[in-house]
Amino acid sequence: MADLDLAGRRVFIRADMNVPQDDRGQITDDTRIRASLAGVRMALGKGGAVMVTSHLGRPTEGQFSEADSLAPVAMRLAELIGREVPLLRDWVEGVQVKAGSVAMLENCRFNKGEKKDDEALSRKYAALCDVYVNDAFGTAHRAEASTHGIAKFAPVACAGPLLAAELEALGRALASPKRPLVAIVAGSKVSTKLTILKSLSQRVDQLIVGGGIANTFMLAAGLPIGKSLCEADLAPEAKEILVMMQARGAAVPIPADVVCGKEFSAATKATVKAAKDVEDDDLILDIGPKTSAAYAKVLQEAGTIVWNGPVGVFEFDAFANGTRAVAEAIAASKAFSIAGGGDTLAAIAKYKLADRIGYISTGGGAFLEFLEGRTLPAVEILEERARGAKKG
Repeated sequence: MADLDLAGRRVFIRADMNVPQDDRGQITDDTRIRASLAGVRMALGKGGAVMVTSHLGRPTEGQFSEADSLAPVAMRLAELIGREVPLLRDWVEGVQVKAGSVAMLENCRFNKGEKKDDEALSRKYAALCDVYVNDAFGTAHRAEASTHGIAKFAPVACAGPLLAAELEALGRALASPKRPLVAIVAGSKVSTKLTILKSLSQRVDQLIVGGGIANTFMLAAGLPIGKSLCEADLAPEAKEILVMMQARGAAVPIPADVVCGKEFSAATKATVKAAKDVEDDDLILDIGPKTSAAYAKVLQEAGTIVWNGPVGVFEFDAFANGTRAVAEAIAASKAFSIAGGGDTLAAIAKYKLADRIGYISTGGGAFLEFLEGRTLPAVEILEERARGAKKG
């Protein structure tokens, strides 16, 4: 979008403003709205007639729902840009927006056919604009009418500044990284991140695993894990990754010590134990201080760090030290760091480290799929359009 003349042109921006709200519908974290500001301001500054839409929640297509309305988002956007942002409810058949002004188009997932990338709906979207701008990295892994279909049929289709920045940062971290390249992948289940782990294991120099994933790797390494969260049937897969990494001189560091509790509760007593001393009734809820120090050393020596997921149950203060230590080590490292995923961002916010992380991705699923090396449909269609424009 930065390269286009938008004066007097109708600009349709697909943003990702899917923000969390409390029971009263109040926005509890406006990070995604703030991240979208650059694109909206750029389009307005260039004299465009700007329309912005986003999804919010999981409404039933074809049905309006007050709980999933973008009304609070439009209000917050208006506050942030210092001008009125009217919310247009029925917009698919046509809207009127003046050059130099901005309107918000109601939740695109209220429209029947949105999630199925319906061609008829996509063509209607495309008819609303002269320029389509995808600035929603968080939904780039989905082929939907507002992220993919419209990009086929709009007169011009391009990336917004947020999408461009995301792709540049991820490309820098994975395509041509400064070595050593260290990835931290944590979460409750190996099964949900197995393909990412396998993909990264072929590219990174160190693969730090955390949470329930680490328990599965500990089991694969022959360590006791008590009654900790684990997918024992995937231990052979974890073992395969350990052997593969070792064969090429890379490593998956296994925790030397852990912090255990007897039950999954903030009130349970936290006990530091050597990894080999975990008892049958123990739950591993965090990494221990020796392991934290070892991981910090790895991160200190890294050239590039990719981080997805806390290494312990950081929501419980007694089991937050490992995640804090890792987060602070990343912040202190001279490496280029990129972090993504909801829990990761929550940890960064909790420890007030946002300004010390190289790049914070707004994407969850898209971030993970990019790490896997998968093609993102919403990005692929923009690349196709760009190639077509060059040939033309």
